[in-house]
Amino acid sequence: MRHLHHLLPVLAGLAAALGQAPWELWWLALPAYVVGIYSITVARWPFLAGLLFGMAHFALALNWIIEPFLVDVALTGWLAPFALLGFSLGFGLFWAVAGWLGMRLSGGPIGVGVALAGAELLRSYVLTGFPWGLPGHILIGSPALTASAYVGAHGLGLMVLLGAALIAARTPVRMASGVAIWLLPFGLALTLPDAPAVPDDAPVIRLVQPNAPQSQKWDPDFIYVFFQRGLAETAAAPLGRAPDAVVWPETSLPQLLRYSDDLRPVIATAAGGKPVVIGAQRYGEDGRPRNSVVMLTGEGGDVAQVQDKFRLVPFGEYLPLQGFFEMFGLGPLAAQLAGGFVPGDGPVLMDLPGIGTVLPLICYETIFPQILRQVDRPKAILNLTNDAWFGANAGPQQHLALARLRSAESGLPLLRAANTGVSAVIDARGNILGSLPLGEAGHLDAALPPALPPTLYIMTGDWAALMMLLLLTAFLLWHRVRNPVALVRNPT
Repeated sequence: MRHLHHLLPVLAGLAAALGQAPWELWWLALPAYVVGIYSITVARWPFLAGLLFGMAHFALALNWIIEPFLVDVALTGWLAPFALLGFSLGFGLFWAVAGWLGMRLSGGPIGVGVALAGAELLRSYVLTGFPWGLPGHILIGSPALTASAYVGAHGLGLMVLLGAALIAARTPVRMASGVAIWLLPFGLALTLPDAPAVPDDAPVIRLVQPNAPQSQKWDPDFIYVFFQRGLAETAAAPLGRAPDAVVWPETSLPQLLRYSDDLRPVIATAAGGKPVVIGAQRYGEDGRPRNSVVMLTGEGGDVAQVQDKFRLVPFGEYLPLQGFFEMFGLGPLAAQLAGGFVPGDGPVLMDLPGIGTVLPLICYETIFPQILRQVDRPKAILNLTNDAWFGANAGPQQHLALARLRSAESGLPLLRAANTGVSAVIDARGNILGSLPLGEAGHLDAALPPALPPTLYIMTGDWAALMMLLLLTAFLLWHRVRNPVALVRNPT
């Protein structure tokens, strides 16, 4: 019985994770953060309570991380539980440090909430960053999504955590203030008009979803089955206007780009000579592989532009800390799993004939909002992805949710071609206007939604959230210096 208090942060972490897609129980996650922060403040060891809170959260929210290791169970299946443990422990340590530091900062829940928000901002940038499963992401499935146009994911997360911390302080004024902060993003969302209607003369883009399971995608017996399926969807008669361009998913060209001279004209013919954007793999002049997006034009499928993926997936496309794995004799296996890809220069806009300038992003490049601030403003975002690696549950749904967030915070429409789904057209407020379900082959003809003017978040990025965190930290430090005795008596 004496260890039951360790169960409280675990249950809070699990409930907080249910705010993420595909569950989207944001109304449950909000009070879960209150319980989690409170459990840290009353714990004998705040570091341990924070660790349990974070590990439980990430173990559930990122449960899909085991899926890539189950594609070839005989070779890598044994690594799946270690991957889940490693991710939940590694990210849980951010929350553990935040729990300890927050208590040192203020001695109570407000410091813990501020420290957690700072930890999540740090986790989004250090060691290439992994802004996935953030507290602010629980509001993607709520009416407050469009408030991200003002403050981005970290601004939303700060409101979630600061509101929870004030409620956890358990005084009437602070609890009322916490509820008011929770209501703020919903109020901000109401100040924004709906996305403009799609004009009748908007260009039409066909999104192709061949549905190639990862276990069969590169099987010689199936490669051209999926390719022919993509050709059939590309050539299918439209229900309305003919498409002005066609988009295939990531790595859907079945041959290396240099060996595709016979395939590209076939693709162009299926597309009726319209431009095709397709995911491909190629080798650079250094002899190392690239994951690329290629624009084909003309009746011969001429290569008009090639853009290599510039934000690679650690352990999925390249091997960080290679010396560490070699110490334990795992270097060759880890390198084989990582793939050894080389990043390209980017981001780079693509001028798609008949459409205008678009920003092509491959796979998980869409999870980084700062990319959109590094280029001139395009008309739309094109996301080519292969989510077959991540199963058919939480992973693809969370990736889709983050695509919605990118649109809402940037005011740009996003067109998403996914190998096994979910392919979708998303307007400039993050609304899904049309989609293809997971695990089905098909195509979606999407009239391009109009873009909105640059949002406040696109103009300021995460600097606003960072400045607010620094101001709150400075205030807590000032309060601690001014009231060291009161802080011990009333640790809030």
